[in-house]
Amino acid sequence: MNAPNPPRPIRALPDQLISQIAAGEVVERPSAVVKELLENALDAGATQVTIRLEEGGVKRICITDNGRGIPPDQMPLALARHATSKIASLDDLENVNTLGFRGEALASIASVAVVTLTSRTADAAHAWELEGSHLGTVVPSSGAPGTTVNAQDLYYNTPARRKFLKSEQTEFGHCAEVVRRIALARPDVTFTLTHNGRTVDHWMASDMAKRSAQILGESFAEARLAIDEGSGVLRLSGYAGLPTASKARADCQYFYVNGRFVRDKLLVHAVRAAYEDVLHGDRFPSYVLALELDPALVDVNVHPSKIEVRFRDSRAVHQFVFHAVQRALAQTSATAHGSVPSPLPAADTLGGGPTWRPQQQASFGSILNPSYTPTFSPSPFGARDGGGVAQDTARYGALFQDGEPRAADSAAQGTAPFAMPQPTTYTASPAALAHEEFPLGFALAQLHGIYILAQNSKGLVLVDMHAAHERILYEQLKNALDAQIAGTDMQVQSLLIPVTFYADPVEVGTVQEHGDTLHTLGFDIAVLSPTTLAVRAVPALLKNADAQTLARDVLRDVREFGGSRVLIERRNELLGTLACHTAVRANRILTQPEMNALLRQMESTERADQCNHGRPTWVQVEIGALDKLFLRGQ
Repeated sequence: MNAPNPPRPIRALPDQLISQIAAGEVVERPSAVVKELLENALDAGATQVTIRLEEGGVKRICITDNGRGIPPDQMPLALARHATSKIASLDDLENVNTLGFRGEALASIASVAVVTLTSRTADAAHAWELEGSHLGTVVPSSGAPGTTVNAQDLYYNTPARRKFLKSEQTEFGHCAEVVRRIALARPDVTFTLTHNGRTVDHWMASDMAKRSAQILGESFAEARLAIDEGSGVLRLSGYAGLPTASKARADCQYFYVNGRFVRDKLLVHAVRAAYEDVLHGDRFPSYVLALELDPALVDVNVHPSKIEVRFRDSRAVHQFVFHAVQRALAQTSATAHGSVPSPLPAADTLGGGPTWRPQQQASFGSILNPSYTPTFSPSPFGARDGGGVAQDTARYGALFQDGEPRAADSAAQGTAPFAMPQPTTYTASPAALAHEEFPLGFALAQLHGIYILAQNSKGLVLVDMHAAHERILYEQLKNALDAQIAGTDMQVQSLLIPVTFYADPVEVGTVQEHGDTLHTLGFDIAVLSPTTLAVRAVPALLKNADAQTLARDVLRDVREFGGSRVLIERRNELLGTLACHTAVRANRILTQPEMNALLRQMESTERADQCNHGRPTWVQVEIGALDKLFLRGQ
């Protein structure tokens, strides 16, 4: 057994060692150096930035900007620890409006690399240069207005740290990703990235639409939805990818808070929740979203890398982002995006079709009553048994008695609340096709009892009739239930025998701190002891669910996000099952008027591009693709 180490006196660490300790947090790898230097360049007002890398950034990182520059008398301070021009007091720290503010980056970089700082202000006759550290001498140099930071031989004095670096291509990949993140945040700035003397990327100053297309690809540009919403001090802008353009990996997700790229679980959860109705569980959406709010309402001083943030009112931020993205995705109907661009007319010229207008504003109301509810005109299928949506709502009340679905009983009695619509006759006139009055066109035939073949101005439309009808019914069920419970208190089911379970201190504390929120969600949870909770009441709709599992899930969400969507998710799963069982089945023969009626309903239904399992409901095959199959024009 080793002898214990002899006691040592407490003493102050030397500045060099302190800087190297700080460098371990700030300079994790070459990409961290690139990030810090780019942020400094943008804070200096640069409109042109050039990044030169050699050997993945390990041998050399040189970043040149055309910003304000640094006066020669302040250049030593730029390389000193905890010296910055961006904050001067605690009030400044609580209202940070710059990307950098710690005053640690340059000093940390200089402690593990050979740094040369060259800078020139606009009114200076020539540039000045400082090499090594803040203890070096500033000497005259040459250079255009702006600043150049040249960091060579990263970790030259800490060889053990250098051994942990990956291959040249891996390190360069991380550096390139940092440049992409920052370039997306600032489309008004020109960026040039070179590696080993070869230009890899060059983006001229433009706007967010063009910059996001350049970086995420034309496939994203052709399948995205614009978002620009504000509520009080919050504003969200950018682009959300269509569910049909989802990816197998979460590698095209960019979220910014006040211009700073962040990877925040609250924001990721809000966006993911907005996609839950339209995206398959193992797929990931692509998006570039920017949240702007008062700097005093967000703490960016949480982590040395500044990639994590903390919001003062996390629930309000979560709800705002969720509803903004959800409203954008509600446009994913056949009338809303690039593959079939024409919107429905305000008044249908071929038979009194629907008009649809999403509500423009959202409020932070009850989580169980989402602020966004679409408004429909009378059913596009005509009377539909004389009731339309209003009668559906009344019938739907009978489907959930005591919180239990009764779809089977209703179907057995021939009173299914959402059956196939009464057929409506449409004429596929050349004028109607030419003017794209109906984006999904007009039915031609049915294929294998599964697909509807339709003709529109672009070519052929293939529709999965079961998936399409399932989405229509699902949206109608949600709207009917929302209309039924709007303005009423949550229906609560008291448990005859409370369900008790072991809880850790965090869960107990959540119950004590968020009692009002839990009551609003329909839960009565009592603290019996420091380690025991009792569930005494649950929402009536979910009374047969496992009370303990449900309570734990809700407590986790309330603790992390200030609210919970567990109930909405469970409710939607129930409605999705009901819609799936009620939708038209494969091998059912539809008449042409019935097929046309289904197409018209798709055009007026939110999220109609996917069923509620995330699968596409229709596909456009353009006439040019058909011509290629038959070698026409060749």
